[in-house]
Amino acid sequence: MSSETSSPSLIERILAYASLSIIVVALLSFFATLIVGLNDREAMAEGLWPFVYGISLIGLPIGFVLLILLLIISQVRRRAEFRRNAGD
Repeated sequence: MSSETSSPSLIERILAYASLSIIVVALLSFFATLIVGLNDREAMAEGLWPFVYGISLIGLPIGFVLLILLLIISQVRRRAEFRRNAGD
């Protein structure tokens, strides 16, 4: 067995950064919506705030789907490397 560690592919890096950034933006928009909603409920119905609230509703599920996809891709790559190294 080889003691070398494999580096993640470009797709895995892109998925990792994309999922992390989408989840962080969604959480920030959720907390911003929560803070503004506690201070002034009428402000939430006008301006840019409905869009900010929509980011938190859509961003979290998309981020988690990207995380699951990243886990699947990395496990497939590791399984293929294991089989390749086991055949040596």
